[in-house]
Amino acid sequence: MIYLIEDDDSIRELVIYTLRSTGMDAQGFSLPSAFWRAMAVCKPELILLDIMLPEEDGLEILKKIRKDNGTKEIPVIMLTAKGSEYDQVIGLDCGADDYVAKPFGMMALVARIKAVLRRSEKPSEEKVLKLGELIVDPTRHVVQADGKNVSLTLKEFELLCLLLDNPGVVFTRDQLLNQIWGYSFDGESRTVDVHVRHLRQKLGDCGKYIETIRGIGYRSGDVPE
Repeated sequence: MIYLIEDDDSIRELVIYTLRSTGMDAQGFSLPSAFWRAMAVCKPELILLDIMLPEEDGLEILKKIRKDNGTKEIPVIMLTAKGSEYDQVIGLDCGADDYVAKPFGMMALVARIKAVLRRSEKPSEEKVLKLGELIVDPTRHVVQADGKNVSLTLKEFELLCLLLDNPGVVFTRDQLLNQIWGYSFDGESRTVDVHVRHLRQKLGDCGKYIETIRGIGYRSGDVPE
């Protein structure tokens, strides 16, 4: 099930119709209050969230979703105004997995949804990834930095797993977009940069293990001696 919170009736109805016609279960809400009532009954696989809403700002809704242990791992795609880079960056900082700028094509939106859903599947690998004081268990979705549990969004977790599982390998921003988000196109490198910055902040001192390779991208570095 996919939930869409969008107060524009025409957009909401078109998106829901498109998702259902492509085989996805979807339900739309014009008001945040109706969305929260539905969340109390059934949790969706993914949430499409507009920013400008009555009753409650979309970014505030996103913050609540990420703070609740029962919903923090649900993928969220933000719907932002065309050219509103500020909203896009803030949304990513608050834990959004992706964003789509309005106006958007329906098939492009479906492709982004499928990419996020595909990446949100539970990892099958069983090995525990370690680097210094940083420990990641992909199967249990557990991250520990300096002995403390760290709560990450889905994309932050996938990004960390990819870097740790390929020690020393330098990934360009385009490669990370392809492997983590499932797409790559010009102008989206800030998506990767924002996630890396947020990930480093959450890891504290262990954030130093994610190295920036100037002009290229990122890699997991060696443990300092």
